[in-house]
Amino acid sequence: MEELRRFLPRGRLQDLIDALRAAGHRVVGPVPRDGAIVYDEIRSVDELPRGWRETQAPGSYRIERSGGDACFDVVNGPGSLKRFFFAPREELLQIEIADGSFRAQETLPEAAPTAYLGVRACDLAALAVQDRVFLEDRYPDAHYAARRRGAFLVAVQCTRSAATCFCASLDTGPEARAGFDLALTEQDDGFVARAGSEAGRQILGALDLSPADPERTRAEREALDACAAGMQRALDTSDLPDLLYENLDHARWDDVAERCLSCGNCTMVCPTCFCHDVRDEPSPDGLRSLRVREWDSCFDRDHGQVHGKNFRPETRHRYRQWLVHKVASWIDQFGTSGCVGCGRCITWCPTGIDLTEEVAAIRDLPKERGR
Repeated sequence: MEELRRFLPRGRLQDLIDALRAAGHRVVGPVPRDGAIVYDEIRSVDELPRGWRETQAPGSYRIERSGGDACFDVVNGPGSLKRFFFAPREELLQIEIADGSFRAQETLPEAAPTAYLGVRACDLAALAVQDRVFLEDRYPDAHYAARRRGAFLVAVQCTRSAATCFCASLDTGPEARAGFDLALTEQDDGFVARAGSEAGRQILGALDLSPADPERTRAEREALDACAAGMQRALDTSDLPDLLYENLDHARWDDVAERCLSCGNCTMVCPTCFCHDVRDEPSPDGLRSLRVREWDSCFDRDHGQVHGKNFRPETRHRYRQWLVHKVASWIDQFGTSGCVGCGRCITWCPTGIDLTEEVAAIRDLPKERGR
């Protein structure tokens, strides 16, 4: 039986933030800053993007005042949850030389329990993919695990989509169905709320809210369905990954290479990309060293450099590697697609390259055009 939904009046959203903080969590939520919506620590509802709305298109993003009172009338910005768990830069080891030998000590992060407010369904799906990569293989990543523990996730259901969203075609949104502790659906005067975990039930119980009436739950379902039906983009996965495997020499790779800057923006904003570089940073006296991990990108030319050879010397090779891995070989490797349909790679590509368009073009163009 589906859990009873509660109604959180708009004026009591601060009570939710206060309850999360009282439970020992720092609270991170979306805030407007530097012309975008980004995640940062918040203490007050006044820091949320109330009355803001964003407009997205291939290679275009802007936020502007909407004149409304909604706190979450924005879809995703350039940032996701990824940086909070898979840090852009972090120390892995400290190595010291002494007495003719050396000592290596792992440096694990001290991660405070954190509640993430305003998480979208696509980012919950992306977090599940990252968990699969970093936690569920034979050798779990201790640094990721340390940050992932204690995370409390408050989802906000999407009742509008950006022009670059396509999560509905991947069944990763707009409705968050799992992976959250609390889920909120914003309405004119408040939020329909439900718990997805025991921790979420405790927070919801502490707020002592009234049940959401049938009219509210019906309006919630209609809004979610309308959001899914109104998406302007879709990714047809019916013949993936075979479609890409059978077209590795297709002429479309040359076509996209003429537009791609190989800048790596798509991999930086992608909530699932996990390429990284590990290097040692020795001290000037040579007695100690730090082993550091940093985000990297398969679009970086040096990423394909091995001794004496670069095995991805051209942009077409690098774009092909990214797209084929993202929606084809990732499935073979991890049992799931690496794409969750958030559309960030389309929005934040300087030339507006659209992966849904590229896959469709490979499907529709004759194979004889390939090389």
